[in-house]
Amino acid sequence: MKLKWGISFLFTISVLAFLTFWNYNNRVYDWDMPGYLGCMYTSEFPDSPDKVRIITYEEIKKEAPAEHYADVIGLKPWDIPRQYFTKNTQSFTEQLPYFQIKIGYIWVITLFYKLGVSPPMAVLGTSLISYFISGLLFFYILKLLFPKQYWLAVLLTVAAMLLPPMTYMSRVSTPDMFIFQFILIFIIGLIKNWSKWGMFALLFAITFIRPDYITFTLTYIMAVFFFSYYQEKKIDASYIVQGVILLLMYLAIIKFYEYPGWKDVFYDTFIDRRPIISTHPVELSLMDYLQIIYIKIIYFKKVTLSVVIMIGVIFWKSKDVWVRMISVLFLVNVYIKFFFFPQSAALRFFFPFIFPLFIMMLYVLSRKYNDLKLRKIA
Repeated sequence: MKLKWGISFLFTISVLAFLTFWNYNNRVYDWDMPGYLGCMYTSEFPDSPDKVRIITYEEIKKEAPAEHYADVIGLKPWDIPRQYFTKNTQSFTEQLPYFQIKIGYIWVITLFYKLGVSPPMAVLGTSLISYFISGLLFFYILKLLFPKQYWLAVLLTVAAMLLPPMTYMSRVSTPDMFIFQFILIFIIGLIKNWSKWGMFALLFAITFIRPDYITFTLTYIMAVFFFSYYQEKKIDASYIVQGVILLLMYLAIIKFYEYPGWKDVFYDTFIDRRPIISTHPVELSLMDYLQIIYIKIIYFKKVTLSVVIMIGVIFWKSKDVWVRMISVLFLVNVYIKFFFFPQSAALRFFFPFIFPLFIMMLYVLSRKYNDLKLRKIA
């Protein structure tokens, strides 16, 4: 069996390498890239915002295909905000806090840059490497779930890595693929019953990389806190300490980088992208918000159907309270993300919570083949 798993592992690595190269050849230089490069250069030239803006776009222009660069700088008449970002230093600089708060991600792309990788490839390369690692992590998860079904692990790994959201995340300059591998490690921690402080270290890293995942990390801590109390009839103060630490770190990051806030993000994304943030105060009413949610949720029906089917299978096949709770945790976070940021057309924002729900469904089904049991974090 070890030989068969070894062969399947080598085959999986070969396929993942091919798919990673394929995604590299189809990489996309999009309008998120200037934001992350701007953050990287700001740390290098903190007192030269004009230089930061100019270098950012010059470096992208060197590598990006003409049509990609045209999209980045906004040549079309209605792309006024992007035209401002390209030519106006104040406009460009005021956008950076939206990106700067993702400290862990910025550090990684900066490391690649310092190692000699070109600035655009430091960003895109992070996504591509994360894609490859995510494939290996998912293969490992499947090996844990189906220790005798090596062929199934290969098939599911390749199929998963060919999913459109997965290939798209690997090709663009966003932290979505990078954070996804940490979510997979989180799943491994659940399966292998890591200690609560081991899980906390992972939650800390996730929040440090993407502070907007504070909703996920805090809801997990709240869930295990109440589950622990339900099981043991006593309060475990360590979970309270963990939650406070994560919340304080989140607030410190937001304050340090002068993050505009949720209303600003929502307004700039769904109502009107402001060329210069400081000259256009946000006006967002409850009715505006509800109208957008109503429109967006109509286009969220495929996601809703998918997660309902998966949660239905989980509850049908498993009576384990812990398994059900973890599954509901991922389900709830899909909709927390949606109601905070209802970009229903961009599945990449929700995929890191949808895919773990799929893994939980696989876990439940795997119990037909072996005695694997998901136990509460000690």
